[in-house]
Amino acid sequence: MTRDPANRLPITPPADYDPKQYELVGRFFVASAALGDTFALEKEKGFKNALLKMDKIPHGKTDTNNGGRISTDYAGYSQDYPEAGYAQREKIAKAHENYMRGYLHFLATDPRVPENVRQEMKSWGLAKDEFTDNGGWPFQLYVRQARRLVGEYVMTQHDALRQTKFDDSVGMASYSLDSHICRRIVSGGIVIQEGGFYQAIPGPYPISYRALTPKAAECENLLVPACCSASHVAYASVRMEPVFMILGQSSASAAVQAIDENVSVQKIDVKKLQQRLTRDKQVLDLPKKK
Repeated sequence: MTRDPANRLPITPPADYDPKQYELVGRFFVASAALGDTFALEKEKGFKNALLKMDKIPHGKTDTNNGGRISTDYAGYSQDYPEAGYAQREKIAKAHENYMRGYLHFLATDPRVPENVRQEMKSWGLAKDEFTDNGGWPFQLYVRQARRLVGEYVMTQHDALRQTKFDDSVGMASYSLDSHICRRIVSGGIVIQEGGFYQAIPGPYPISYRALTPKAAECENLLVPACCSASHVAYASVRMEPVFMILGQSSASAAVQAIDENVSVQKIDVKKLQQRLTRDKQVLDLPKKK
């Protein structure tokens, strides 16, 4: 997004835009006004009260993300994605785009939204020099997780908190345990948001080679670096792109070793793999404290 008039495209609402879809947002503003919240805005930093998370990037643009309890997350409408076919996934992606377009339009136009917020939102638009063949809108839905391997070892929250020990590390992860909300429900007249969590971790932690391999009885020639074997909570940390690069390198080295030794991926000499990774400057664990 940008507020540069020379590079700004309007954010058009979907054809079936219905402000009732954002009734919770409207009620939120009404309730906040009753409490005296004026929604002061910070210039170029997005919304102080977390209606959006807008981080500055070069050339007067932002990386815009969900921020706060009500924002761009289309909570509860992605559950079918993991098992859906291509056509259904396209529909789900379009529904998310329409929700976000409608949300941004609502913030700029609905009379229940404070005037200062409406004016602020009207000053923002899509960058016309980005995604030029798609009207400034990104092509890809951000899929944080879908189907994952259930392998020889399942990484869990205990691993991320360094409460476990194993000797077959092939790389490390280091991000906090972090998940957006999964759904909203109403209980006793109160909206409750479920599934969101954030927990800092003690520091980088190792990832087991067995989390990259299927169970031997299921498949012997597959390595899975991105959709690896991890619980929902652990994957909230493992999912970072640098970790995919780390595990991709480790998986490639393991595949070469399995081919050279003419064995299944489960039966390679992991110590030999670790030696190769170490020579290639892969970090397998933190230095031991003296």
